[in-house]
Amino acid sequence: MISHRLILRPFFEAPAAFQAAILMIIGCAFLAILGGLIRSMSDSGMPVFEIVFLRNLAGLIVLAPWFMKNGISGLKTQRPKLFLIRGFFGFASMLAWFYTVSVIPLAEAVALNFTAPIFGTLLAIIVLKEVVRLRRWMAILVGFIGAMIILRPGAIEMSMGAYAAIFAAATMACSVTCVKMLSATESTPSIVAWTQIIILPMSLIPALLVWQTPTIDQLILIVGIGICATLGHLFFTRAFALADSTYVLPFDFSRLVFSAIIGFAFFSQEPDAYVWIGAAVIFISSIYIAMREAKLNTSGKGSKSAGNAKATAEKLGQGQ
Repeated sequence: MISHRLILRPFFEAPAAFQAAILMIIGCAFLAILGGLIRSMSDSGMPVFEIVFLRNLAGLIVLAPWFMKNGISGLKTQRPKLFLIRGFFGFASMLAWFYTVSVIPLAEAVALNFTAPIFGTLLAIIVLKEVVRLRRWMAILVGFIGAMIILRPGAIEMSMGAYAAIFAAATMACSVTCVKMLSATESTPSIVAWTQIIILPMSLIPALLVWQTPTIDQLILIVGIGICATLGHLFFTRAFALADSTYVLPFDFSRLVFSAIIGFAFFSQEPDAYVWIGAAVIFISSIYIAMREAKLNTSGKGSKSAGNAKATAEKLGQGQ
């Protein structure tokens, strides 16, 4: 039998940029599958609150090896309040995202989710006191126009799912802003662990109010959700570790392609041309914002760049 190391040797011997691109695309595939599994769970009749709780429970179980290795000492922190704020926004974003993919086409949900960096830039101005010049303001405006192309207010009726998608993107940006602040003093595993620990009781209380004992099929889907969320996060994080974020980030657009394929194949969803056009406009503006941020970090703020890359990987890889 041919060893898997021999099969994968060409990949590991390839340039780091190529590896990063492949890992990013694989991560996008896992997150697209994650969206499909969430949609399947919702279609099976399980309430969104319960899905969110079980997803976080699965995430905490996945972290068990880290807890076994580091113990309680790995959770020591001087910033519990910021962790609580991050947990609150993470829970709100996850809840809104799970509801979104349960009621609107997957491709449309992902397209609107691309607005998160735009909200992130606005928060950077307010919270992090970053100076944003004309070109980044123009990128924000272009991104807003892209969202309007998808939503077409006045031409079609805005659905609750669309509102939830925008809310999920905005609260995700709040969560990422907290991660940027935490990454200056906390490790990535600690940030992820604390997030799961805080969100779990938050999601348990509403889940108990609508609790339905999961069937065997639903438990299998939950396991799949936990695996896809974890692997998606790992692949994204590794991709950002291998190459600059401005090179890796454009491959995130494949998440829309994979989501459209899954939506069409399993849920008979056909995104219209407006979704593709609007998503492309939003994504171009997001890429420009990322490039400008990287350029600013390079000019004298190298240490902050690592934190921003970590935050970007966290945002993309959390799987919502």
